[in-house]
Amino acid sequence: MSTTRFLFSGFGGQGILFAGKLLAYKGLMEDKQVSWLPSYGPEMRGGTASCSVIVSDEPVGSPIVSTPDVLVAMNLPSLDRFESAVVPGGIIFADSTLIERKVARGDVTAHYVPATRLASENGMPTLANIILMGKILKTLDMFNEESISAALGKVISARHADMLDVNRKALQIGAEYPEE
Repeated sequence: MSTTRFLFSGFGGQGILFAGKLLAYKGLMEDKQVSWLPSYGPEMRGGTASCSVIVSDEPVGSPIVSTPDVLVAMNLPSLDRFESAVVPGGIIFADSTLIERKVARGDVTAHYVPATRLASENGMPTLANIILMGKILKTLDMFNEESISAALGKVISARHADMLDVNRKALQIGAEYPEE
């Protein structure tokens, strides 16, 4: 049985919930059992936002992720708050544009991606979350273009259909980003 518990966290407006929803839909496209549980801070945009996603081969009993296998931290307060919750042997992905410190724990693997800088440099300033998703999916050997495209088609609304290709490009930038 394979179950992976993800926790995405950052400021409201960084696309935390969107990234989690993309992962959940990708799991659905691959006939996995999934849960997606958003959590908003009181201010929403600019406040804290987090999202729990579970992708499993078995039914998911509870959608709450208190000890993630994978933490995605898009800002320093998120890393500070959730680093200690990651299971030993877990993985932390950090947006190194906004998080200057390294992960303090030695019992987890850390990946640093300057997602915000890469998004800005590539003319897609709102897609740091998707660049980070590309790196996550590639690192976890979950990069399946067919299910990713199908999932993007579900999470990107019809009125934003013009964003499909730029999202695909952002995923590719993340997937091709070398280890730091």
